[in-house]
Amino acid sequence: MLPSLRDQVDRLVSLDATAPLTPEELRVAAKALPDRPGLLVVAGATPSAVTPLLRRGVKEGFVVADMTDVDDFAPTVEVPDAPVYLVEGLDRGDHLANWSPEEAATEFAGTGRTPLLLTEGVQWVLQDPEVLQRNVCFMTIGSRLRKPGGRFDARTPAVWISNGTGRDGKERRDAPKVGWCWWNNRHTWLGFASATTRTV
Repeated sequence: MLPSLRDQVDRLVSLDATAPLTPEELRVAAKALPDRPGLLVVAGATPSAVTPLLRRGVKEGFVVADMTDVDDFAPTVEVPDAPVYLVEGLDRGDHLANWSPEEAATEFAGTGRTPLLLTEGVQWVLQDPEVLQRNVCFMTIGSRLRKPGGRFDARTPAVWISNGTGRDGKERRDAPKVGWCWWNNRHTWLGFASATTRTV
């Protein structure tokens, strides 16, 4: 269960994670949101800034080495034009594990659900670390990177737990991790995070 909106604001302030807003700006903006369950999202927060604030035990979050352009992954869905907004009806998408991102996108289009952005997924884990479990993690296909000419990059962002292999390094085993998978690949341990609506 997510904390109350007030507690989510307090957590962001305590972690110095309110950018690009000041703590006071965040408190004022959050008061205008509906007082009902949901994830408070700071619209301008970047994955590169928020991910290192994630924790799993004593391990801090990180972005994979070959995703230096992580902040360039932009929304492919409609997002409120507001400094903060509420994401309601969150679902980790476990039932879509072993689907490809392309297949999941088609499913969401048919059911009316909206895929989470990478920044929303990272902020979700920041507020509720237990949502990220080994072998039950999620992709955030609401964010994609456009190449010159308009085509999408085949990399698709995801949030999962490092095994400490390869360039991650053994010291990062069990740490929260932002990485990517190919658009047409399937993974048994990755669902697809989504929501019912974004509200201001």
